[in-house]
Amino acid sequence: MKTKSAMITIAGRPNVGKSTLTNALVGEKIAIVSNKPQTTRNRICAVVNRENTQLVFIDTPGFHRPRTKLGDYMVNVVKESVADVDAVILMVDPIANVGEQEHALLDQIRASGAPAMLVINKIDTVEKEALLPVIAAYQQEFDFDAVIPISAKWRDGVAALLKECEKYAQPGPMLFPEDMVTDMPEKQVMAEIIREKLLWNLEKEIPHGTAVEITKFSERDDGIIDIDATIYCEKASHKGIIIGKQGAMLKKISSQARADCERFMGTKVYLQTWVRVKENWRDSQYLISNFGYDARQ
Repeated sequence: MKTKSAMITIAGRPNVGKSTLTNALVGEKIAIVSNKPQTTRNRICAVVNRENTQLVFIDTPGFHRPRTKLGDYMVNVVKESVADVDAVILMVDPIANVGEQEHALLDQIRASGAPAMLVINKIDTVEKEALLPVIAAYQQEFDFDAVIPISAKWRDGVAALLKECEKYAQPGPMLFPEDMVTDMPEKQVMAEIIREKLLWNLEKEIPHGTAVEITKFSERDDGIIDIDATIYCEKASHKGIIIGKQGAMLKKISSQARADCERFMGTKVYLQTWVRVKENWRDSQYLISNFGYDARQ
């Protein structure tokens, strides 16, 4: 049987639902999601196998105006991810206005020469008639191959999007083994799961100033996995909030993270967490790289 494959980048502004879509396409959770913008920091490859066709989706950070070196890194990840792919999904909210971020992303897509699909997310939040001016506004700016309204949260329209994506598959070998759903190492997935719980449980700017480093990842003879994780924050006051009164908040975050780690790994996990302060780490190139955001620019 001849095989085909395609690499497709999912791009859009922060909090538009790219990671929710990535998980919906794969059918399981590989990208962390939260109600806060700039949740995703690295590019994540999600692999979908459909008979003889393999689709590799690249989930990217939200395209924004950076204020730190970490922000610069995230924006560069988006720019690099739009180049050298078979197609790009521009994901937008159902708003009849092409914003600054979308204009910048369309410029990147034009420069790459890649074909693009417009995916309008969150259609469950508006009336159907409200989509027509959204489509008109974007079609004035770019000649999209297709316009697909979806609700990533409820997986409405995801099957139609997958079918459309198959058109970009080129004959050739599979890019990843059939049993693989992401290219992220297991250690990185565990770190991201812990960071997701920080985003969900902490308020305001605190979770954006956190990073997670897995310092131990080992499997016992009976299959139990031992994980030691260090959570870094930027201020001593933030450390106190993350730990909470009598350690209650850290215990809650760790318990939620352990449950998700066990689901992903399919086995029992013993998770230990610590909190350390690294002031202004988001503006330290050394620490950014050390925490896994390796800016190869």
